[in-house]
Amino acid sequence: MTPARQTLLDLITQPDRAYDVPSAELLPLQLAAAQALFDERIQQIPLLRRRAEDADLHQVRRLDDLVPLLFAHTVYKSYPQGFVDAGRWDRMLQWLQTLSVARLDNVDVAGVTDVDTFLDRLWAAGHCVLATSGSSGKCSFLNHTLGDRALKTRHFKHSTGWPFVRSAPDRALFWLGPIEGYSSAVEAAQINRVNWGRPGAMHALKAPLRISEVSRGAALRKKMAEGRAAPSEIAALESDAAAKAQAGRAELMELADLILDHRAEPIMLSGLWAQHMAIVRRARERGIGDGEFHPQSIVMAGGGVKGVALPPDYKEQVDRFYGPVVRPGAYGMTELAQMMPRCEAGRYHRAPGLIWLVTDERGERLLERERDADAQGRASGRFAFLDLLYEGRWGGLISSDKVTIDFSDRCPCGRHGPTLLDDITRYAQPGQDDHIGCAGTIDAYIRGAIEA
Repeated sequence: MTPARQTLLDLITQPDRAYDVPSAELLPLQLAAAQALFDERIQQIPLLRRRAEDADLHQVRRLDDLVPLLFAHTVYKSYPQGFVDAGRWDRMLQWLQTLSVARLDNVDVAGVTDVDTFLDRLWAAGHCVLATSGSSGKCSFLNHTLGDRALKTRHFKHSTGWPFVRSAPDRALFWLGPIEGYSSAVEAAQINRVNWGRPGAMHALKAPLRISEVSRGAALRKKMAEGRAAPSEIAALESDAAAKAQAGRAELMELADLILDHRAEPIMLSGLWAQHMAIVRRARERGIGDGEFHPQSIVMAGGGVKGVALPPDYKEQVDRFYGPVVRPGAYGMTELAQMMPRCEAGRYHRAPGLIWLVTDERGERLLERERDADAQGRASGRFAFLDLLYEGRWGGLISSDKVTIDFSDRCPCGRHGPTLLDDITRYAQPGQDDHIGCAGTIDAYIRGAIEA
């Protein structure tokens, strides 16, 4: 790792400094690190080399030069679905190799039966691949290394809770989700267990996250929406979902009682809004009122409201129930190692090792303050980035997220900008195509590579 890149990544160990570096000071180091990383990765990742050749780009002099080198977020699920359906895990390895730095020749896929055993084999061979499953049921696969995992754990140590509280492994930790599996949410639980959890005091749902089950359910729901699902398939899905929901409710109530029993001490608690409302209801059954949690408890909530009947004021009810606890926030995604914590003013800040590249909607042009910002110094566009942390893959990506960037030199919290506002949405809704300019070209490159 080059000195410039190492310096940028190591700054996270001083978070008050890391999230308050003037852009004029940061940019030269970021460009130097990006150039060195680009020089290295084009020798290792043919897809990146092809992108650079097509753009006739050999040097990273400005942030604009990075935009043609970004991969569309869809690239990580660009394999033919037939490879999975036919159990051609050897071809899946061939596809994944087009996006990975390390050679995958050491992965044994003999006897692999589904996505989960495929992931088991990858991890056993030292390839820390995370998977996601969207509304189509098609997984994304993102490779990173054990070293990437260690650096990510360090980043979370100094970023989770910032600027309100510093991490220490001395809390009872309650994670209202699985802690086994190969998703970014599970990885976050495992990282938080290291950084925050007191030995023997980690509590989570027992069932592992099975990516194959999530994918099958998502694919069938898509078929149902399109009117292609057979009645027997729908009945099987509904029966399975009902059984899992019943078991999940019982387990959640056990966790709820344990959480309530620990309310007088500082804990860390993370769950979905609907799960937090279930805890509130359980507390009422036990005669527990609002504001009884230790003020240094960390409570994180989000998501989990689709298809769930909740009162209009559910957020307010949850906030009142926990009282004046620590409520940190962060913006991130599976493709990103260095999450962006939210400050006291409700803005998201970047780590020095994360290069923000907010573009136009098609992901083809970098937004600039002088040309694109309004009178307040703000502009809306597609969030893209180069994450300098990764050794396992190229960290440049165009996401599906629409963000508002404030180019101002100072955040309302007093720290240096730019910052992102807390109004993040998606350009495409679940099941819709996301139109990114480079996506088709990148998919064509990959098809050519795996068909050669």
